[in-house]
Amino acid sequence: MRLRTKITPYLLVTPYIIHFMLFVVFPVIFSIVLTFHKWNIISPMEYIGLNNYIRLFKDEVFFRSLINTLIFLVIHIPLQIIVALFLAVILNQNIKFRGFFRAAFFLPVIVSGVVVTILWQQLYGFDTGLLNRLLVSIGLGKVGWLTDPNIAMPSIALMATWKNVGLYIVLFLVGLQTVPNQYYEAADIEGASRWQKFYKITLPMINPTIFMVVILSTIGGFSLFIEPYVMTGGGPLNSTISAVLYIYKQGFFYYHMGYSATLGLFFALIIMAVVVIQKKFVERDI
Repeated sequence: MRLRTKITPYLLVTPYIIHFMLFVVFPVIFSIVLTFHKWNIISPMEYIGLNNYIRLFKDEVFFRSLINTLIFLVIHIPLQIIVALFLAVILNQNIKFRGFFRAAFFLPVIVSGVVVTILWQQLYGFDTGLLNRLLVSIGLGKVGWLTDPNIAMPSIALMATWKNVGLYIVLFLVGLQTVPNQYYEAADIEGASRWQKFYKITLPMINPTIFMVVILSTIGGFSLFIEPYVMTGGGPLNSTISAVLYIYKQGFFYYHMGYSATLGLFFALIIMAVVVIQKKFVERDI
């Protein structure tokens, strides 16, 4: 019985350990090894040393994809946090049809990303899109939402915000409902305004939720793929090609598996660094 008691915990965690080794540890090690090789899936791997890393730092398109991803994040994260928090504060009040509005805002989250992307692609259409039709009807000119290099990425960021904001509304609602009501009652006695209560009570109390939303938004933004892949293919003039889309193209369009693995490893390090920096500056007041 004593031996059985000692062995049982290890037997229970064995399936997870096997899964972790096969689907996490092995792919990571294989990807790192692959960065030192040239491989097109069909031919045997060829050792090329640091050539993939040298090529990476000379690849202008890859660094353009990083800049595009950064532009997306700069627009998407603040917009998503502001909109989600604003709507969450409203939906946390005792208003009519509150349950309906909560479900309606969350609905796009559970809809397929490809379906949402195709829908917005039709809205952004230059000649037949609803947005340009509305602009023409009020006497304004058409806008190249997906054809103008200066507007294409902000347009994708706007669509991604609409798609994902429902999830963060739910997270903010959870955070808002954990704030003790007596704090607001004490603030009312002191004559605090609505803005003062929001700034001095609500924001500090939901700081952990804000931190989580920032991290999730950042990771989601860095993984931008479906939207530019379906809507623009990375164009026009590589203005919407994201880092993940470029890595995908190198691996599955051009079969540069070794180089694709190198890009993926470098990009993962960038994400890790950004998350650590965010943790330092966003979570410090928690």
